[in-house]
Amino acid sequence: MTPFVDLAPAADRVVRLLDAITDDRLDAPTPCAETTVGNLLSHLLGLAEAFRGAAAKEPDPGPPPAVAPELDPHWRRLLPQRLDALAAAWRDPAAREGTARAGGVEMPAAVMALVALDELVLHAWDIARATGQVYDADQASVQACFAFVAPAVRPEGVPGLFGPPVPVPDDAPALDRLVGLSGRDPSWTPAAVGATR
Repeated sequence: MTPFVDLAPAADRVVRLLDAITDDRLDAPTPCAETTVGNLLSHLLGLAEAFRGAAAKEPDPGPPPAVAPELDPHWRRLLPQRLDALAAAWRDPAAREGTARAGGVEMPAAVMALVALDELVLHAWDIARATGQVYDADQASVQACFAFVAPAVRPEGVPGLFGPPVPVPDDAPALDRLVGLSGRDPSWTPAAVGATR
């Protein structure tokens, strides 16, 4: 049985980053190759709704578009609402029973909750790095994501999920090791774009 980790702390940490994102930063690069801050916020809007629907066992609309849709102009209001609804939906024990579908993929519901958690933790790190903010991830979420990601990592990466892992010292903080496993460089900064990715 996959232990459940509440998504609320990770969702709350995403929300804490939003106030510092000024409109002039929406076109800034992120650690996700060829993805701007605005693209990533649009992705978060979509995934929050998709994973909430998965928890509620709603019909899956299918894979997300290859290119993130234009950022909803009301994202500052909508994203916190959707993240709150996402966390609340997965707190229902029935959400973690059986299977769940999101993005055209079906898997055990408890694993789907971990996928959602991993998306929140890693993309919060992406946004924080891209906008020059400190990201204080909660350790329960980081440890759960690390346990989820580590067995899936391959030297060539995992298409559609992670790039090739970036070497990180064994004694590095857990979040840095998670970031490295996911194909991101823990030392990434916007100034490094073009030099490393």
